Amino acid sequence: MKKAVFITAPEVFRDEEYYKPKKILEDAGVQVVTASVKRGEITGRFGYKAISDLTIGEINPDDFDAIVYVGGGGASVFFENRIALKLANEFYNSRKTVSSICIAGTTLANAGVLKGKKATVFPDGKDALIKGGADYTGNPLEIDGNIITANGPEAAVDFGNAILKQITINK
Repeated sequence: MKKAVFITAPEVFRDEEYYKPKKILEDAGVQVVTASVKRGEITGRFGYKAISDLTIGEINPDDFDAIVYVGGGGASVFFENRIALKLANEFYNSRKTVSSICIAGTTLANAGVLKGKKATVFPDGKDALIKGGADYTGNPLEIDGNIITANGPEAAVDFGNAILKQITINK
């Protein structure tokens, strides 16, 4: 069974950027584990409730096929978080799927995994991507190797489908 870990802020994550890709993966038989800076209940910007199964420090990249950084204002908690940055690199270096939606792309840029890659982000993250060496496109969705980025909630379904396609064709 394929497994994905969703890195989600404890509060003010973007609801649909979490639950739409999660549903797409789960409906296809992928096990989704949610991780945050704490275990227990987490809350989206519009009140969606989810459960964080793990802290990000408890994630073993060997246990997962993909890592998904969820956007929304709360995602800034991960921009400079050394564990979140390290995880992005570990998944990337293992050639596993590394993905982000909305402003969460800033974490990937800060981790250095977007250097020379086509990528997109919510418009207010454009400078961070460019500073991180990405080829910022502004498109709703970008796929470059094992990196998948999307620019916001309108792209959540396409983002989820892209992750599903990539992890089911890999390995």
